[in-house]
Amino acid sequence: MTKKRNENILLALLPFWDPQIPPLGISCLKSHLERHGFRAKTVDLNIEPQFRDVIKIYFEILKQHLPANKQGNFYKIAHEVMQNHMMAHTHYKDKTKYLELVKILVYKTFYTHIDTNTVLELCEIVSGFYTRLERHFLNLLQEEQPGVLGISVFGGTLAASLHAFKLTKEKYPHIKTVMGGAIFSDQLHTDSPNFKFFLERTPYIDKIIVGEGENLMLKYLLNELPHSQRVYRLKDINHDILDVSSAAVPDFSDLDTRFYPYMSTYTSRSCPFQCSFCSETILWGKYRRKKTSKIVGELTHLSKKYNSQLFMLGDSLINPTASDISREFAGTGTSVYWDAYLRADNDVCNRENALLWRRGGFYRARLGVESGSQHVLDLMGKKITLHRIKEALSSLANAGIKTTTYWVVGHPGETEEDFQATLRLIEEMRYDIYEADCTPFQYFLTGQSGSGDWAGKSRPVSLYPEDAEEMLILRAWTLDSEPSRQEAYKRMNRFVEHCNKLGVPNPYSLKETYSADERWKKIQKNAVPPFVEFTKGTRICENKEAKRLIPAKEKPNLLDEIEFGF
Repeated sequence: MTKKRNENILLALLPFWDPQIPPLGISCLKSHLERHGFRAKTVDLNIEPQFRDVIKIYFEILKQHLPANKQGNFYKIAHEVMQNHMMAHTHYKDKTKYLELVKILVYKTFYTHIDTNTVLELCEIVSGFYTRLERHFLNLLQEEQPGVLGISVFGGTLAASLHAFKLTKEKYPHIKTVMGGAIFSDQLHTDSPNFKFFLERTPYIDKIIVGEGENLMLKYLLNELPHSQRVYRLKDINHDILDVSSAAVPDFSDLDTRFYPYMSTYTSRSCPFQCSFCSETILWGKYRRKKTSKIVGELTHLSKKYNSQLFMLGDSLINPTASDISREFAGTGTSVYWDAYLRADNDVCNRENALLWRRGGFYRARLGVESGSQHVLDLMGKKITLHRIKEALSSLANAGIKTTTYWVVGHPGETEEDFQATLRLIEEMRYDIYEADCTPFQYFLTGQSGSGDWAGKSRPVSLYPEDAEEMLILRAWTLDSEPSRQEAYKRMNRFVEHCNKLGVPNPYSLKETYSADERWKKIQKNAVPPFVEFTKGTRICENKEAKRLIPAKEKPNLLDEIEFGF
């Protein structure tokens, strides 16, 4: 039996991160550390109503001051504005410059101007958030009395996380503060000039863990890493990555899982591909997958323990394991539905495979389609063809699996004709697309597979004024190339307008999801159950009875019969 150790460890996820699933990273870390005798407590502040209200009000005020034709994919890009605003609020020294910077943040995202009164209103909301955060976090520290505070940080949680670290050191200097998370794969990549500046400005963070955290955190707690060293990487432990097939099951026991629409786990780590705009391989390193029997056992165990049938898997791509999982579930009486990222490869184009997956519980496939132009797909290094994309969408839709499609507009080298090809592809495949989610191209100086190539061809330039770095801590860059950042955001607005005209949704609220599911039921005979069915507490097992369908030569125009806005 593993000996229990004395030190309490608090693992936290700060706002703002959309709580679709319980935080997988810190839950995996908890189970790993407790297997080795440590006591770890996980907390997710994103499910706290007092913080969710803040982001809701901020977005409402910002949205009402933006022209409708410039809002684009609002709920995604508005997060960038709010996060930078939160960073500026905690670091500004000159209020006039601070207020001006907020205006610039809005302009560089929505390319429209807001007045000073609106800025002051937004600033009041941000100030109120920090007042609430301080009160809540100090109570948490007093209650838990940790010896170690570990915070997992993403781009959208950085500002609140830094505030919590600083507050901890001011009030409880004896607590060891440790930061990890995906942010070190892009915005704070260790080769970026941002990283050095960040280290100088954050003395209240004792240790920084870059990359996969389980073994690094464990060795730090066991005092097996150099005490004088502040940043720990996998190379410091001879690249001792986790054996995922023997890894402990994620432990969500500290979290109220009723607040999350999905349960979660993972079947693999990293990605076998190297798309130019992606940082997945930068974060995880070598690709690994769990044994099929372990995956099915884990999903079954978690489903029963937390009374949840619907899972969102944390894999970069489910392709290598989808068929094996489905065959394994076919031999059981258990129905578990899983939502995962999928690459449009040849196996996906096979309708027999798609039907097998549907019967095995595949609920929603999240596909990085990215572009309707073969020219842009080649620039991205996607290694897929338009024909394969179309066949993959048709195959999945025919099986009834929801097809969430992700698109990047404004990739370096994308022309207007390339963008028009994207719009044409969506129109052509609209009956086989459940959802279309668009993001304007984002450039990081380091951390993306294509960062070096782009910098060699185009000149990176600062997105914000030089003095903004003192307030934002992270310096943002854009490329001096075509299409420009402003043009990319214009194309995003046109993309959203095009999808709206076609009736192709991009749901964010429960109401919008209900509407999207009703549409899917009408246009796909094999449609998976609506999301709302999983909230009723009854067990669903219709997946095993999914029927093989012969696709019609032409799709009926069922969209004309659908009433939107449920």
